[in-house]
Amino acid sequence: MEARAVLKYARISPRKVQIVLDLIRNKPADLALAILKHTPKAACEDLEKLLKSAMANAENNHNMDVTKLYVAECSVAPGPILKRIRPRAQGRAFRILKRTSHITLVLKEKE
Repeated sequence: MEARAVLKYARISPRKVQIVLDLIRNKPADLALAILKHTPKAACEDLEKLLKSAMANAENNHNMDVTKLYVAECSVAPGPILKRIRPRAQGRAFRILKRTSHITLVLKEKE
């Protein structure tokens, strides 16, 4: 039995999210929540909300025990890229790529 939560089109680069996901992978859900709360990274805010959502899904939809949950799988995939233009000297234009992410979090119950 597993509970999952998905965040699509998050306006943060997948590389930045991956760093934080590596910190919480295979950790108990309550410990992962504490790690996210005290890590000074931009991705932590979205991931904390996503983890709480996955925990609520586990409790309400699958009747799982919240105290036994752990982060079984977590992954990030690149979403669509917003392409923007930055004016530069002598009429040139530099492209700015604003990357997005699709984040998936799967919680399972420890036996």
